[in-house]
Amino acid sequence: MGSWIPATERDTAEMLAVIGVKSIDDLFASIPETLRPKSWNLPPGKSEMAVRNEIERLAEKNVPGQLCFLGGGYYDHYVPSAVDALSGRSEFYTAYTPYQPEISQGTLQSIYEYQSSICRLTQMEFANASLYDGGTAVFEAATMAVRCTGRKRIVLHESLNPRYVEMLRTHAAHLDLDFVSGDDPTDAACVMVQNPAFLGDVRDFTELGARCKAAGALLVVSFYPVSLGMVKTPGEMGADIAIAEGQSLGMYLGFGGPYLGIMATRKDYVRKMPGRIAGETTDKQGRRGFVLTLQAREQHIRRTKAMSNICSNQALCALRALIHMSLLGKEGFARLAAHCHSKAEYLKEKLTFAEILNQGPTFNEFAVRLPRPADEVVRALSDSGIIAGLPLESCGAGGPSDLLIAVTEKHSRAELDQFAAALENAACN
Repeated sequence: MGSWIPATERDTAEMLAVIGVKSIDDLFASIPETLRPKSWNLPPGKSEMAVRNEIERLAEKNVPGQLCFLGGGYYDHYVPSAVDALSGRSEFYTAYTPYQPEISQGTLQSIYEYQSSICRLTQMEFANASLYDGGTAVFEAATMAVRCTGRKRIVLHESLNPRYVEMLRTHAAHLDLDFVSGDDPTDAACVMVQNPAFLGDVRDFTELGARCKAAGALLVVSFYPVSLGMVKTPGEMGADIAIAEGQSLGMYLGFGGPYLGIMATRKDYVRKMPGRIAGETTDKQGRRGFVLTLQAREQHIRRTKAMSNICSNQALCALRALIHMSLLGKEGFARLAAHCHSKAEYLKEKLTFAEILNQGPTFNEFAVRLPRPADEVVRALSDSGIIAGLPLESCGAGGPSDLLIAVTEKHSRAELDQFAAALENAACN
């Protein structure tokens, strides 16, 4: 057991001086008074039965079985039963960080196989052992590009998820980085793009990748894993870093997580990649084994040399993604993508009362302009058990009547017809 020695008043004063604030209270000035705790006098503990009853009461506020068309980075895909059954085994479910390879072979092998699958999916050369989530991966990719190029200019393409951009700016607030909008790679560390774009448009960034290479900048592609069963991969487009939110691979929608950040790169940049990499080796008896080949986290090396101080290996989520990818296989991925795309196209044709905002091809997500404010429509449909989509004004990506709609393989034709009729009734009456 270790001991904790609190900071002295002198220590606290020195730290506050370096940060540039006068008091501890100043650190929390950005938190509204209404959101701050009124008191630290916590109530006395409750019995197990009382706690269970309270949790169940809160859980009953959820409404299961709703028809969900919500997207914007997180999707209601089907999760095969085998994902739960295998990832729920105690040797995986309760495993700790694999610091000691001799007793962590199962976990290390699953990480190694996960990395291999991500490389095949993206057509990139190396993948790490996962990150927190898709938004954090955007920040990690930006700082990785800075390390690789020595430049501090980050170009943010219009296709990027605005919530990811917000997360990037928040995480980078203490760094001296120059964020600009557009696609000009001149003097840039990287150009960050997303495919399909946040509003659903499918893009081909191959030409931009060539321009980035000529300018000495990296091309960072944020991708939607399921779409790679149909659209061009980051590797095919010349991406230097590929990142994604892995929730669509074997994870349920869950109020923000836990999810999975995916990152892959080319061999030239692998030593600048955050997190860690599991590798295959042989022991003294020539037997196949697995180890942590690269360990660039602050737990393993001096903090000043760490590639990141916020990344974490979401090993259990990565395992679920691996199982899901293995169950699908190459042909399964293609069929899944085709289902999502064709059903979205069918729904587009049904929404004759709305204006489709996308000018080009889309995958499974598209934006519409309704005759009535989108947030009003969403609230109206929620009462009938339908989550209609994401009002775009709420994230600064559209006007008050603009709605982002996502379709997955879970939606039957009857459900799509039901949704189209309900949306028209709510939007036009």
